[in-house]
Amino acid sequence: MISNSNELFIMVRRCLLTFKPFRIFVLGIGFFSLCFLMTSLGGQFSAKRPGDSPFTVRAEDLFMGKEKFLSILHRYMDIHGTVYFETQRPTEVPAFVKNHGLLPQQELQQLLKAKLFIGFGFPYEGPAPLEAIANGCVFLQPRFSPPHSSLNHDFFRGKPTSRKVSSQHPYAEQYIGRPHVVTIDFDNSEDFDATIREIMRSNVEPFLPYEYTCEGMLERVHAYIQNQDFCSPEAPFPPVNSSGSWPGSPPSPFILHPNSSILTWAPNANANASSSYASWPPLSALRLLASPEGGSCVKACQSAGLICEPALYRFINIKEAFSALDFQCEGLESEMNHLFPAFSAEHAECGLQQDPLLFSCAGSSPKHQRLCPCRDFVHGQVALCRDCL
Repeated sequence: MISNSNELFIMVRRCLLTFKPFRIFVLGIGFFSLCFLMTSLGGQFSAKRPGDSPFTVRAEDLFMGKEKFLSILHRYMDIHGTVYFETQRPTEVPAFVKNHGLLPQQELQQLLKAKLFIGFGFPYEGPAPLEAIANGCVFLQPRFSPPHSSLNHDFFRGKPTSRKVSSQHPYAEQYIGRPHVVTIDFDNSEDFDATIREIMRSNVEPFLPYEYTCEGMLERVHAYIQNQDFCSPEAPFPPVNSSGSWPGSPPSPFILHPNSSILTWAPNANANASSSYASWPPLSALRLLASPEGGSCVKACQSAGLICEPALYRFINIKEAFSALDFQCEGLESEMNHLFPAFSAEHAECGLQQDPLLFSCAGSSPKHQRLCPCRDFVHGQVALCRDCL
C-alpha cells in the first residue's frame, strides 16, 4: 500500500497487545506523515480474549516508564505485540509481551474491536481514541498533573502557545466523558487497578459524536459557508478613532443574561453598529465573564458550561467591558500582551489588547483577571453555537 520505505518503516513500528479476558488498546505515538487511516491506527495497543484480534503500540520508546501500569494489566491479561524493529527486540518492550511482528493492514483494522483502549499520553488529540470509542471501546487516558504546557513539557517547549493540556485527549475528556472515556492518574496504582476491573465489568455500546459523522461535518461546512463573507475585509472593531470605546448606544452594549450573572450582548445595542460589524459566530452567542486571578479563559468558560471563542475577543476589547464587569479602572492602557484584555487588581489597571493577532483564550497570570469572550454551543456540535444553525 505504501511504496516509500521511510513511511513504511514509520507505519509498522507499532505494538499489538492481546489480553486474556478482554482486548485492550494502548494509545502511543501517531504517524502524522501517513494518510488518515494510517494515522488513526498508528501508535496503539490492544488486548483481547484468547483467539481474538490484538492491539497496537508504537515502537520501543513508547514503553519507557510504562512498566508499572502494564504490569497491572498483565495481572488480568496475556499481552501480545506487533512491534517492528530492524535489528533486535528493544529492551524496553516487556518480556511478557509476545511479539507477532508486522501484520497486514486489514488485520490491524480488527484491533479496534476491543473492550478497552488505553492512552500512553501521546500523541495529543489523535483520531484513534475516537475510532476506538466508535467501535465500542472504553478509552482510558492519563490525567496530567500539572497540565502539560510549554513550561514543563518538551513537546510544547519553544512553541508560541500558552495552552495547558490536562489529558491526552481533552475533547474526549470534556465532551464525551464517562462511560466511554475515563481519565485518571496512572501513577495511582490502586486507582488504576480498580478502574481496570470496573471497565472489565462494564458493557459500553459504540458511540460516535454527531460532529464526527458525515452529516455533522456537512452541517458545519454549510454553516461556515452560508454565514461568512470571505470576499469583504472585516471592519475593525472598535473603529480606529474610537480610543477603545463602544461607538454606539446605549452607553454599554452589555446586559445581564436572563437568570444569570453572566453578561451578554444587548439585542438593542445600536442595531446599525451591530450590522456594520458582522460577526461569526453571531454576537447573540457572546457571553462575557472574567476569569479568576491566575485562571485562563479556557477554564473560566468551561466552568460556566461554555467555551472560549477567540473570534469574539474584539467585541469585548473595549473599556465598557471593564465597567460592565464592575472593574474600577484607575488607569487604562493598550499594549501587545497575550493576556489582554485583562484587569490588574494590584494596580487597578485595565489593559486592552493592541494587536488582534495576540487574542488568546489560553494564557493566564496570577496578577490578572482576564476578560473572556465565551459562547454557548450545540451538544454534539461544539464548533457551532445555538444561534449558528
